Amino acid sequence: MPHSKPLPPLESITMPSKVRTTFLLIAVALLAFFHFHLRLSPSGAGAGDLRFGLSNLSVARPSEQSSAVVALNYAIHEAESVPSRHVSSIPEEPIDTVSILFPAWEVFVIAPPAEADDRVREGDWHCVFQNNATSPAALAGVLPFTNRTMFKCELPPSVRRLRPFYQPALTRSSSERAIPAIATEGVAEELLRWNFLAYESLSTEDDVVLFVKGVNNRQGINRSPSELSCVFGDDPTTAVRTVVTSSAQEVFRCAHPKLSAVNSGTEIKIKITLEVAVENRLIPSVAYYTPERLRLARNGSRSLLCACTMVHNVAKFLKEWVMYHASIGVDRFLLYDNGSDDGLQSVVDDLNRGGYDVRMLTWPWPKTQEAGFSHGAIYANDSCEWMAYVDVDEFVFAPAWNSSALPSKLMLTSLLPAQDGPALHGQVSIKCYEFGPSHRKTHPPEGVTQGYTCRRRIDQRHKSVLRLDAAHASLLNVIHHFRLKEGYKSKQVRLEDGVVNHYKYQAWSEFKTKFRRRVSAYVVDWTQATNPASKDRTPGLGFEPVEPSGWAERFCEVRDYTLKALTRRWFGRESGSGDTMAWQR
Repeated sequence: MPHSKPLPPLESITMPSKVRTTFLLIAVALLAFFHFHLRLSPSGAGAGDLRFGLSNLSVARPSEQSSAVVALNYAIHEAESVPSRHVSSIPEEPIDTVSILFPAWEVFVIAPPAEADDRVREGDWHCVFQNNATSPAALAGVLPFTNRTMFKCELPPSVRRLRPFYQPALTRSSSERAIPAIATEGVAEELLRWNFLAYESLSTEDDVVLFVKGVNNRQGINRSPSELSCVFGDDPTTAVRTVVTSSAQEVFRCAHPKLSAVNSGTEIKIKITLEVAVENRLIPSVAYYTPERLRLARNGSRSLLCACTMVHNVAKFLKEWVMYHASIGVDRFLLYDNGSDDGLQSVVDDLNRGGYDVRMLTWPWPKTQEAGFSHGAIYANDSCEWMAYVDVDEFVFAPAWNSSALPSKLMLTSLLPAQDGPALHGQVSIKCYEFGPSHRKTHPPEGVTQGYTCRRRIDQRHKSVLRLDAAHASLLNVIHHFRLKEGYKSKQVRLEDGVVNHYKYQAWSEFKTKFRRRVSAYVVDWTQATNPASKDRTPGLGFEPVEPSGWAERFCEVRDYTLKALTRRWFGRESGSGDTMAWQR
């Protein structure tokens, strides 16, 4: 056999192939990585990442349009280059908007006033998101002090798994097939988050009141005003800053700025926000500074007693509540509407045509009952001496009224401190009786005072009537009870002199709405398994919106027909179809 050279080791034969394969796999992996990185860049915008440092914030520059419209379109955004959401293939330009992500994947889109862009009055609107997913945009009201139009749409499921969330485009089309696509070039703005936001502003003669979420997150623990500044203007580097004088809950007070736009008398609205100097952090904002003082009463008169509450889908309840309390002494009603879609505005209009004075303000901000009450204390101060903070399911009643054949406007005011006495009482506290479902399965069409007649034996908590001039400058309030200025005190009404009938635990079809929508910032969320002993929880309800066994029979310890008989005597009407109540017409 001829002699031959030994074969090279197997490793030396297979190595070049392995190297080529390895480099090929690395290259493919790198390409895939950069592709997904560009599309789904997790640039610190996860659901829980809400920190916006001043150093990496800039302000969106206005497009070429009138200055009055420009001033309404400023939006703080991150300066990092990220994929945009410029809309292509659109039959017309999209409306310039700013959007906020609310709980339950709701997106609220704020558009310019209708007079600035009349397209908001018409059309079939859609929200178009970063991956070209769309959802219908429904009209959600008009913000009362800037006249900006609000739309509401749902964040599509396909977008919820992306990070970060970008602002959608608000567009309209003649058919679903004509909905435009979105390109991904340039710079985009991220969705603002409802729990880290400056959302409203109101001015007094002496200062500015700013409402901000995400700064004071724990009840009873508030940042020092010295750590904060109010910032007026669209550019953080040139904006005017004023000192914060008060910081409590979501309410911050600061001095008026000296701005040329203000001094010249122009109506341009100026962005206002809050800066946390020690953390180099600027709060994203949709709030605007309006230097003029806004008042509840258009005729300048001041009523002795008004009522204020926050509402959601109370169209079927409102007439009974307004007509009853107006008959016993409430002159004006101030409602903060938290996203109603049950035709509530038409009920308000009907009441006003009937001679009642009801003002409803669009207040879409989630879990802001305390802030809304603080806003009302400022907004109504020139129009009301006293303000009753009672909800639409709460009725003030005094046993002494049982002997009256007709109601009197002096009844409720008789519970207030004597006008000729020393002005020491700044608040009147009235205890509550809580009524249960009273064996009802559905809402009583004749009204809650007629349909619910069984209650718990022991009184629970209280509601308050506030002398607005006596409210502390911080506007701090908890469970309808305000902190008072030094020198004022609260007056406690005895149960035999007055009580609030609270129709709290209604038929399950009504109560489950309350379960899903808690409006107080510091009240425990019933859907979370925390603090089970809280008085805010319904006994035996648990953490799911599922009707407990025997719900209709619960909370029934005392049969109480007192207010039912009284309101039947005052408001009952005979008709061909039987007896009805005045509010059923």
